[in-house]
This record gives sequence, structure tokens and C-alpha cells, in this order.
Amino acid sequence: MLLEPLLAYAHFIAIFSVIVFITSEAALCRSEWMNAAVVRRLARLDLIYLFAAIFALVTGLARTYWGAKGLGWYWHQPLLHIKVTLFVVIGLISIKPTLSFIRWRKQLDATGALPAEAEVKQVRRLIMIQAHLLMFIPLAAVFLARGVWTR
Repeated sequence: MLLEPLLAYAHFIAIFSVIVFITSEAALCRSEWMNAAVVRRLARLDLIYLFAAIFALVTGLARTYWGAKGLGWYWHQPLLHIKVTLFVVIGLISIKPTLSFIRWRKQLDATGALPAEAEVKQVRRLIMIQAHLLMFIPLAAVFLARGVWTR
């Protein structure tokens, strides 16, 4: 009886965490604000963002498996496939910023140099794309929960 609401709660917390940390990255990743502390903070935020995304995936899968509607219902719904596809696309886009943050931190530690303005702008653009794509996942979730376009 409590499993369904607890799974939903855990999933919501994971989703909110993803939103908080991608927003934090977007706010900090600006060439005019770039300094040593920001480079280090971006690397830490990105690691937390990764863990939050994994938690969102795990709790989402748990909801499809142990949730009230069950595995058979969820995995036959096109909207769930849209959500998962968006999640994967966002994950693939996040690879470049992650690698950049790691490289920036290593460069900072080795030489004290900050990243170039053009690279910061490019990475910020990718973060913003992720953040904007992320907004469509809850839309698909709301439609799915309300039975819109379900089979």
C-alpha cells in the first residue's frame, strides 16, 4: 500500500535534484564568472548531477516494475519511450560538458589556466540544450499519468 507513493516520492526527489543541479551548472558556466572556484564547483556539481540522473533512472525503472500499473502496461506506452529517449539524449549531450569540466579542473591544477571564453560558451550552450529538453520529460509524464495517448 505504501510502496507506490514512496516510489513516486523518491522519483520526484530524484527529478527535482536533476533539475537543481543542471540549473546550477547553467548558472555557473559563464565566461564572465569563470574563476578557479567555479571550475572546481562545476566539476563537483556535474558529479552530483550524474548521481541524481542515475537515481532518477533507477527510481523510474522501479516505478515501472513495482508500481501499480506494472511493467506490462508501462513498457507498451509510447510516452514512456519518449521519456526514456529524451533521458538518453540528454545523457549523451552531457558527455561533452562532463569531459570539459574534468579537463578544465586538471588544466587548472596543472597550470592555473582557466578555460577559454569560446569553450565556456560552447559548454554552456550544451547545458542549456539539456535543460530545455529536460522540460519535456515531465510533460510526457503528465500525459502518461492522465491516460493521454496511452494504449
